[in-house]
Amino acid sequence: MGGIDVVNGVSGAVIGMVVAVLFQQPLQDTWFRTRRRWFGAVRSLRSRQEPAAAWATFSLGPLRTSALIVEGDGETPIPAEGVHIQVLDGEARLPPEIAHWWDEIEAESVRLQAEGRTPIWNGPRYAVESFDITRTPLDEHPEVRMRLRPTDYYTFLAAQQLDRRLPDGGTLRSRHLDPDRPLEAPAFLQCSLGVNIAVVTADDMLVVSRRSDRVRMAPGTWNSSVNEGVSRHIDSSGRSAPALHAVARRGMREELSLEPHEYSLELLAFVLDVEKRQWSAHFYARLSELGHEGLRARLSRGVADRWEHETVDFVPFRAATVARYLLHPDRIHRWAPVAPPLFHLALVHVFGRATVERAEAQALRRL
Repeated sequence: MGGIDVVNGVSGAVIGMVVAVLFQQPLQDTWFRTRRRWFGAVRSLRSRQEPAAAWATFSLGPLRTSALIVEGDGETPIPAEGVHIQVLDGEARLPPEIAHWWDEIEAESVRLQAEGRTPIWNGPRYAVESFDITRTPLDEHPEVRMRLRPTDYYTFLAAQQLDRRLPDGGTLRSRHLDPDRPLEAPAFLQCSLGVNIAVVTADDMLVVSRRSDRVRMAPGTWNSSVNEGVSRHIDSSGRSAPALHAVARRGMREELSLEPHEYSLELLAFVLDVEKRQWSAHFYARLSELGHEGLRARLSRGVADRWEHETVDFVPFRAATVARYLLHPDRIHRWAPVAPPLFHLALVHVFGRATVERAEAQALRRL
């Protein structure tokens, strides 16, 4: 009996090995295929339930902004000849139902002046009627076409009240803006067009400014090196359209006392703050000879628009350092929306996307 048991045991082992060889791998393959299909179906169902937005505003981990990069990736500058601006006839005006908001701002300005305080200056501005992007047929370089309408600062301030209740209980935001179509908005809601510049000194220091508490819009926030609005009075000669590179050079002169021969200037992107409906052309400027101590000394000798900035920081222009600076606890919730994407694009322009994203990912892991 013992011999028979041994034979049976050996036979069973042999048969088991044969079955394992013949059927184990196919069974494992079937199991893996079934599991993969199941997870794929779950992911597909989830993606149908939560579709990804085609237009997403700039974010860096917990740092989230309302700035939408509409055109430009930082790596390839947009040439000046690729930007076409047309000024249309007819001003962008507030709808009749909110026209009295303009009158309220004017009355406030009169009151401030009567009290011996600084009134609200109603300067001539431009409203963005439309923004279109095409590509040249051969080399596919970007071509940007903007149509502008004349407007004024009081109209801008009135239209910034996007969440003020209307008589029917609605708001300008709910009535005129569709989150899924961020580039579509009436001109009277887009009465802000400006330039923001990331300035890097000759010794590789990024200039970061903090807006004064005296400015009306976004006081006390950390912002770009230079921020300048397009003025219909200053930046347009006669009926000619404004040139954004010229606006940027004016901002460099008025805010940092820098002349065109002292730096190079490149247009990196067009950005829209979807929360406030403010358009910006994002530039990168590199000083040719002036280091950060030299720039600091120049600023101490007088700047035309000193009152707009309360503090100026100099940050080593390296991807990891700038990323940590953006994410620092005392800064992360105090940025003007357009500043973080501006500095990111400037880094990408100089160091390349892969290097910058690797440094940003490392900074996020260390939070």
